Amino acid sequence: MAPTQTAVLVALVLSLPGSADSFQPLFSFKGNSSTHRDITRRAVLRETAEVCKAIAAAEGRDFSLKINNSLSVGQVVSACSTTGTSDSLPSTVMFRTAIANMYFSNALVDVIFALSEERHFDDETFQGGRDVIIAGVSAVKASVKLENFVSGRWSLGRVCHTLQDFYSHSNWVELGSRTPYSALIRPDQPLENLAGPSTPTCRNCTGGNCTNNLLPELLQQGLLTSGYFNVLSSAKPAGKCSHGGTFDRTSRQDPVGGINKDDTAASHGSLHHTAADLAVNATVELLEDIRLAVGDKNFLRLMGLSQSSVLCFVIDTTGSMSDDIAEAKRVSFSIIDSKRGTQQEPSAYILVPFNDPGFGPLIITTNADVFKDSINKLSASGGGDLPELCLSGLQLALTAAPPSSEIFVFTDAAAKDAHLKSTITALIESTKSVVTFMLTNALSSRRRRGLQRATPRSLSQSDAQLYRDLAQASGGQAIEVSKTDLSLATSVIEDSSTSAVVTVFQAVRNPGKPDNFTFTVDGSLRNLTAYITGASSLTFNLTSSTGASQSSSQSSGPLGSFTTVGNLRRFSLNTDNQTGSWEISVNSNDPYTLKVIGQSSVNFIYNLVEAYEGAHGDYSLKEGRPLTGGNTSLLVSVTGSDTVKVSEVTLVEGSGGSREVNGSLQSVGSGNFLVTFRDVPAGDFVVRLKGEDSATSRSTATSSSFQRQASTQIKTSSISVTAQANSTTIEPGSTISIPFTVSMTTNGVVNDSASGTFTVRANNDRSYTSSSPATISIAPASGGKANGTVTLTAPASAASGTDVTLTIEAENAAATDINYVVLRLSVVAEVTDFTRPVCQVISISATCPSSSSLCASSQWEFSANLTDGINGTGIESLTVRQGNGTLNTSAAVGAGGENVTVATYSASCCSQNVELVAVDAAGNVGTCAGQAKATATTSAAPVTVTAMNTTSTGGHTLTISQSLWISVVVALLWK
Repeated sequence: MAPTQTAVLVALVLSLPGSADSFQPLFSFKGNSSTHRDITRRAVLRETAEVCKAIAAAEGRDFSLKINNSLSVGQVVSACSTTGTSDSLPSTVMFRTAIANMYFSNALVDVIFALSEERHFDDETFQGGRDVIIAGVSAVKASVKLENFVSGRWSLGRVCHTLQDFYSHSNWVELGSRTPYSALIRPDQPLENLAGPSTPTCRNCTGGNCTNNLLPELLQQGLLTSGYFNVLSSAKPAGKCSHGGTFDRTSRQDPVGGINKDDTAASHGSLHHTAADLAVNATVELLEDIRLAVGDKNFLRLMGLSQSSVLCFVIDTTGSMSDDIAEAKRVSFSIIDSKRGTQQEPSAYILVPFNDPGFGPLIITTNADVFKDSINKLSASGGGDLPELCLSGLQLALTAAPPSSEIFVFTDAAAKDAHLKSTITALIESTKSVVTFMLTNALSSRRRRGLQRATPRSLSQSDAQLYRDLAQASGGQAIEVSKTDLSLATSVIEDSSTSAVVTVFQAVRNPGKPDNFTFTVDGSLRNLTAYITGASSLTFNLTSSTGASQSSSQSSGPLGSFTTVGNLRRFSLNTDNQTGSWEISVNSNDPYTLKVIGQSSVNFIYNLVEAYEGAHGDYSLKEGRPLTGGNTSLLVSVTGSDTVKVSEVTLVEGSGGSREVNGSLQSVGSGNFLVTFRDVPAGDFVVRLKGEDSATSRSTATSSSFQRQASTQIKTSSISVTAQANSTTIEPGSTISIPFTVSMTTNGVVNDSASGTFTVRANNDRSYTSSSPATISIAPASGGKANGTVTLTAPASAASGTDVTLTIEAENAAATDINYVVLRLSVVAEVTDFTRPVCQVISISATCPSSSSLCASSQWEFSANLTDGINGTGIESLTVRQGNGTLNTSAAVGAGGENVTVATYSASCCSQNVELVAVDAAGNVGTCAGQAKATATTSAAPVTVTAMNTTSTGGHTLTISQSLWISVVVALLWK
């Protein structure tokens, strides 16, 4: 079937109420059913807590958190925190955002792959379902290997959906199984006891009761089956079970009824909670496999467990930028050196250089020293024609950084690639990242290529306005300062690098006008800072909740102190014992921006969601802009307090207007709210949240009002752009075709009589070869829609695990309206190695005393050979998962010519157990365990040592020819 035909059929299917089949994706408004969101969140919290518990044990710290399915995000963050000082401000924003990425990706499977039997384990497609899981897990591991954690989360969410559906759609639970079916994530294990294609599996339900519709002989023989599902046809093999439900047409064909456990009202709804619990345990097992493959630290990064944001610089490296580069080095080194080893140390470091004609490479690392070395290597050279590829570099940073990151751009030149403005805006809105520009454009001198004289140049107002527009869209700032004063302006970078930074208030007036602004200061806020950018003639007056005031003529006063550098005024506020409503009056007829930030654990995140009729009338993540005049829905999650009462969520006009749109709130549990705004007008808005929290006051136990504001603007559009790729992965050297649809809407509904021509732009952040139509036309009587196709080719040299972000935009002929869709794809090479590393124990030597009081004076030793086979990809890492001893490794060649990793481990008799984890280049995991006890010696076939190349963590290296010890016992654990 052609991609466009598939997309149309998917749209038709999703237009049928209740058409998709699975656990509810996001919300369950009836009863107490568990959703994919619930299952994913429980599993992530449990496995994350287990990893933190293991790390705490290895470091000799206490870990008292009880791990179960009732964990909250706040509990896990608190338990995983390594600092417990009263000054520390834990933030759950990054962790919640990462979990949201995973469950939104999970839920999208019911939208993008609604017709895929293997994605849902329908129609007895067990092998196909497992293939989906194995390929998805390989994609996750490949992404993490390249530290592409964001794309890894999106892949992981999709994998979890398919795995979880198995327990709802098959008869695994009805067979009496109460542990996960591990063969689904282990391709080297056979799928056993599958019902044959002609084996009857069900009988008719009686009177609507499907409790006993599985055939007794099927259960007696322990045969595995799943229900057939089709919304268009009732055909199914004779005697086979159906999925069930109103829109499953196969359930009307004998044998009638179904076996799904999607919710408590489903055909086998009495087993729903059992299936959901098994799905949680299976997801934990999957996460454990990924953890072993990538290691504990990278696993926690994949989960987004961090108290700090990334440090991200995009730097112009042309000839006039030497002072700017030096200042970027200074401020980044200062942040690194002051925060290294603390929970405020940046969670990752991102650097993107640019000039003309080049940009990149993107450098992303969790190693501060690698970042330091990379930024040290930057040098200012070339330039002369002024415009540089600034937006191309920024595009790389936006797609590489985690959502809601803060990105700093250093330049003194116009953007040569200004045509990317709409793409950058789309990425800003999609990622909710904040972009601040450091523009050292006052009488800057650029040396013309090939000439020795310098020509004074400065940014024109139109050139600078592009940067101001992008900063405004993101909630950042365009700071215009001389090169000599740049070091006074980079304090904003240090402000943003602290933990738990929140936006209390922000406003833009463009065109400028005098105005009064109010914001609420609550007891949880610390280190409040106000930023005002505008003309030098701008004045302001600040009044606190107690009536104290300070004007812009006072650089220091009762409410704090401020500095002015370039167009930036930075006001450090003194809010002690002055909670409540504050007011700031700004007097200027030129454009200006105002932003108030602080530190607090109380914050919120939001995502645009849209209702759709499939999947039992649930919601899914919405890409692109909401539709003008229609209803807009947000999923809002409040962080940092279990005692928050949200009173209002409002869309506030962003560019100087006074319009506000109040949302209706519906709690969906755990601090999450579904907020619906009706008839949202044309314009740009920001999200403001207000409420009460009895836990926020530092000085009293009374309730405290608070407000927070999102940084990124939400803009509406009358254009709808949708796209659905048949696959979210692409192999190196291959091409993927992505159909898309453009439509015109009126009041949020497709206008069937509309017609028009639209400019189409398709851009990707990797500069991969791509094709797309330049324009697309909606013809009269075409239903108000037009279809097109974008192709994207990954080069054969692309590394497995590379992520690529594709943005498809449609703009009307008048260039007054635009909308977009952002697609995230992963480049994944085909995996042919599914065999786990094999362990063969050589010996264990134990001379441990029976008395534990004497253990410190004695040692025991363990030796084993590990191989990935003659055709394997080779063992890539060998680590100690359990044990406090020393591991040494060396290379050898086995009798069959296979590469062998020789592991020797020694430890004190106070630590009498060891477990090694071997991971091959394909991410397959094997474990090998030994225990010191007194018994006979075990030996293995000899190997010939051809090279030592020993990597040691201490201690001494053991060779194969060494004599075997006495008093040995081996406990071999092979999973």
